[in-house]
Amino acid sequence: MGRVAIATDSNSGITQKQAKELGIRVLPMPFFINGELFLEDITLTQEEFYKRLLEDADISTSQPSPGDVIDLWDEILEEYDEIIYIPMSSGLSSSCETAMGLSKDYDGKVHVIDNQRISISQRQSVLDALEMAKKGMSAQEIDDVLMREKLEASIYITVDTLKYLKKGGRVTPAAAAIGTVLNLKPVLQIQGEKLDSFAKVRGWKAAKKTMLEAAAKDLAERFKGKEMYIHAAYTCSEEEAKEWKGEIEEKFPGYDIHMDKLSLSVSCHIGAGSKAIACIKKAEY
Repeated sequence: MGRVAIATDSNSGITQKQAKELGIRVLPMPFFINGELFLEDITLTQEEFYKRLLEDADISTSQPSPGDVIDLWDEILEEYDEIIYIPMSSGLSSSCETAMGLSKDYDGKVHVIDNQRISISQRQSVLDALEMAKKGMSAQEIDDVLMREKLEASIYITVDTLKYLKKGGRVTPAAAAIGTVLNLKPVLQIQGEKLDSFAKVRGWKAAKKTMLEAAAKDLAERFKGKEMYIHAAYTCSEEEAKEWKGEIEEKFPGYDIHMDKLSLSVSCHIGAGSKAIACIKKAEY
């Protein structure tokens, strides 16, 4: 059976350093800041990104060029027989659709997984795929498992400011103004391919309680009897993130909570100061 390589993009939150340790490849996402091109975790650090965001720089996300995608795949196929490529959700970017089109020229050697995940849930798909490849499963077998399990995850996110949701057209200027005055915190949900509104509450204490209760409800009802991961993510300070992780551990004792910084493609649309929690079903294979 041929050797299967695992590749993803930087929306997974997996850094270039971590990718080397895992034995996978991570395609960096491109950003334009005041018209200048930057690549996540290559020429753009998290610190620099947030510095420019706070300076109100003109920041826009883009997708990897077809040439960069093809170059990565061609390089991998010099050593491996097949590739599992896990990009960010097709519902949040056209980069997945582009990759699926490009894969048609590879005679089935490249499997692009449109399993509609982002950040920590996308990262878990990558780790699952890596374990399956190590067990000797074929690219098609891995593809089948990931697609079967694709919607078995929830992410809840609370943003600190409505500024970026207003900028992206997700809330109206009037609603943003009222929300700021009332200290409203929108709790958002990523369920499958879309980022949707879940609840609106006043203040961080209520927002964190809402996210923890939503995750607990998922475990008790939707994922009852299933083996689960509980993960966390953030764009807030390290001190706040540590506190948030502690609250999750207190609510869900017995879980090994992995915490990551949210990928910059997500941060671009929600800004600094956010916190998130994810429930992800352990893939069955």
